[in-house]
Amino acid sequence: MGLAVVHGIIKSCHGAVSVENRIGEGAAFHVYFQKSTEYEQIPTHAPIETTKKGNLEKILFIDDEQVIVDLADEVLTGLGYQVVATTNNRHALKLFKNNPRDFDLVITDQTMPGMTGGEIAQEVLCIRPDMPVILCTGFSETLSKEQAKALGIAEYIIKPFEPSEIGKIVRETLYTRFSQTGSPG
Repeated sequence: MGLAVVHGIIKSCHGAVSVENRIGEGAAFHVYFQKSTEYEQIPTHAPIETTKKGNLEKILFIDDEQVIVDLADEVLTGLGYQVVATTNNRHALKLFKNNPRDFDLVITDQTMPGMTGGEIAQEVLCIRPDMPVILCTGFSETLSKEQAKALGIAEYIIKPFEPSEIGKIVRETLYTRFSQTGSPG
């Protein structure tokens, strides 16, 4: 899990994090949360929300963390989508530029080396203004949800997210697009 994701989780829980860095010894991260006096019963078998399956729509998924790429590929393929998943944002953009009509949806991480998800979205939308783009971020001070929407990004998801959540958002985003254009692709 990236530091931006961890920072976002800690901040959303009204916590704090400090870092000690000693040359030759490494870094220590200290995470602080408020003490809670309430205890919540967590069900051992949480109900699984059913997600509507895809119709082999083709999704380009970009994230710089291999574990996230692998998980998204597995989840989205299992939901009935064709997935091209990569950690290389420049390669992903090249794939899109070479065959922009091959894709029905782009999902990109915001914070990556080389190009941000916002920059990728801008490039994609210059080529295909009708392309729905979903931006995922753990924590971003550079691009808010409002700024993302202003760029034309269809959805903005905070990481970490549940597989059922990404499935639901993908389905709703594609449904919205197809209901506006009348057909996939």
